[in-house]
Amino acid sequence: MPQPEIHQDEQGVVLVAKIVPGSSKTALAGVLDHMVKIKVAAPPEKGKANECLVAFLARRLGVRKNAIHILTGQTNPIKHVRIDGICARTCQEKLGLG
Repeated sequence: MPQPEIHQDEQGVVLVAKIVPGSSKTALAGVLDHMVKIKVAAPPEKGKANECLVAFLARRLGVRKNAIHILTGQTNPIKHVRIDGICARTCQEKLGLG
C-alpha cells in the first residue's frame, strides 16, 4: 500500500485527503494516489461534508475539533488538512495506515 502524504511541522501535521461525500457511512477508505481517502455520509452542500470530515478526524485521532483546519479545498474533494498537536507517526497509526 502506498504511504499517504503526511507532513509534520512544529504545530502538528498536514495531510492530503480525498473526500467522497454522500457515502452510506463515514469511514476511512485507504490510500489513493498518496492521499488519505475518506468517505463521508454527509452531502457536499453548505459545508456539511467538511463538518463531517472534521468530526470524523477528531474522533479517530483523539483531538479536539478546533485542532483540525481545512487549509485548501473547502469546495473541492481534494483537501489539505492541518491537525494541530499530533505527530505524523501517531496520525498514521491512529488512521491505521502505518
